[in-house]
Amino acid sequence: MRRKPSATVRGFDFADDHRLRLLQGAEELFPALIEAMDAALSDIQFETYIFDFTGAGAAVAEALMRAAERGVRTQLVVDGVGTGLLPSAWAERLQAAGVQYRVYSPLGTFGLLLPHRWRRLHRKLCVVDGCTVFCGGINVLDDFHDPNYGTLDAPRFDFAVQATGTLVALASDTMEQLWWRMQAVRNARQRHLPEALQALRAASAAKHAARLAASADGTPPMRAALVLRDNLRNRSRIEQAYRRAIGSARHEVIIANAYFMPGGKLRRALVMAARRGVRVRLLLQGRYEYFMQYHAARPVYGALLEAGVEIHEYAPSFLHAKVAVIDAHGDRPWATVGSSNLDPLSLLLAREANVVVEDAAFAIDLRQRLVHAMQHAGRRMDPARYAGRPLRQRVLDRVAFGLMRLALWITGNRY
Repeated sequence: MRRKPSATVRGFDFADDHRLRLLQGAEELFPALIEAMDAALSDIQFETYIFDFTGAGAAVAEALMRAAERGVRTQLVVDGVGTGLLPSAWAERLQAAGVQYRVYSPLGTFGLLLPHRWRRLHRKLCVVDGCTVFCGGINVLDDFHDPNYGTLDAPRFDFAVQATGTLVALASDTMEQLWWRMQAVRNARQRHLPEALQALRAASAAKHAARLAASADGTPPMRAALVLRDNLRNRSRIEQAYRRAIGSARHEVIIANAYFMPGGKLRRALVMAARRGVRVRLLLQGRYEYFMQYHAARPVYGALLEAGVEIHEYAPSFLHAKVAVIDAHGDRPWATVGSSNLDPLSLLLAREANVVVEDAAFAIDLRQRLVHAMQHAGRRMDPARYAGRPLRQRVLDRVAFGLMRLALWITGNRY
């Protein structure tokens, strides 16, 4: 039986019936994900931005097919930019096994020349039997493989959570709504209008019957919530969650974010926190990956460094994390793990999902991993070296920043 959320805290609905497990990288996520899929009895709902079948990614695909072959309803949604069309050999295998899959917003003839195509499915969610959810920033992508750069010397730095409790129902419901909306559009395009209406009205009775209370494993329940971002009712909820938590920070803010270009309100929240004595540390992408994301972020560093914010750049491999922890050792610990970058693509355009946790043990665990990464794999940015960076780099930074602002103007967004 689904529990009602407890009292609203900081503007979001939290419940205290969750059990969460922090997972670092595909090395920890994929075995847990495959184990849950292999034990599935009713259904698997899966959404991801990238589904790459190289290396460990193939093992996840195999688990999906095993589930479908034994009669589990298996639904997979991939993004039309992040994944594109599935490789034909894998598409045939998935279809033959009974895996139902859809491509969210395929690019079509004009691709990204059409601004409405910039709205992407960026969240990474998997719900198994309506009682367990995986949520985070980790794509179905081998830790040591990059589609653009090939084999990596060190694993990608990223996180996810495995959770049971009230938030699972919200994750399942939002995925079900998207699935049937896509199914209805697909049917309508094929002129099966009665089927489209039936799809829109379809109730997930089997799912509700499959929602089982998670058995206690000896760990105390945790207080958590699922925070979604879309282009309808939840346009700014993830950014609001960050700003409210930073605004109430007393001792420490640690953020690890792959593509960091916060808007004015979020930048001011970080600056104000640093100026009132909160230690603010950022762990950001230190390796060049994409022109826009790399260079457009740098113009915002100046005001942060001037206010005393520490910026550490992750060096060994690509940083892909979208996590934060605030006052882990205080009386109101706060942490988040999810898919949302702190940049305009995530905060203004994409569908995103973050889990927010108010639990000391969880926050301390995440904090220890981030501090270790900063101390052993990060390079702290020197404000003087930042101010004196070469003219060519400053020009590229400003060009990228200007192009990003132009793109936002085209979409009609202010940031």
